[in-house]
Amino acid sequence: MTPQSQTAAATDTGDIRQLYEQTPKEIVSTLPRYTFSGRIVVVQGEHEAAEALKCLRRQPIVGFDTETRPAFRRGIHHKVALVQLATDNICFLFRLNHIGFPKALSDFLADASILKVGLSLKDDNLMLTHRDAHYKPGGMIDLQQVAAEMGLKDMSLQKLYANVFGRFLSKKARLSNWEADILTDAQKVYAATDAVTCLQLYRELERLRQSGAYRIV
Repeated sequence: MTPQSQTAAATDTGDIRQLYEQTPKEIVSTLPRYTFSGRIVVVQGEHEAAEALKCLRRQPIVGFDTETRPAFRRGIHHKVALVQLATDNICFLFRLNHIGFPKALSDFLADASILKVGLSLKDDNLMLTHRDAHYKPGGMIDLQQVAAEMGLKDMSLQKLYANVFGRFLSKKARLSNWEADILTDAQKVYAATDAVTCLQLYRELERLRQSGAYRIV
């Protein structure tokens, strides 16, 4: 099956969803763009963090991602500047470069009773140990592992989302300054979108995996 014979995303044949084994790169940017349109809350104080975590603890599963200021010179490294935690309707952006890594947030990320879904979590969690050497994540689900177990070779969030939902995720803000005094609207939407789409992808991939109603093409 060629890229021209179906949309990049999964097409439905009856009740069977067809997914690319590996999404053709040339199709991804031609898809309609998706951005999160729910509420975004920037957390810049420990009291705000505690209130946000109270809300998140009422959820059995959340989307998870981090952002770090890019380094464009060899030997220069930055610590995680932002942790994103999202439900379907709201995303909290914890600005670690302002508040450090609060124990309440570390405890939440370590709590195995609340699932955190992200992509390439080994990298995110390793970076967070540079904020707190005692940090030990728990309840983590990596979409790359889920996708691989289903026979998918897409490992980027952008390609997975294109494959499963037929929508394009812009990555223009990825290399912006995440330690800026004030995050731009574009940065906030980008960060929230990444976390929310991890949650969306996990739910849909799990639905397909449990039903068996998909075919790799």
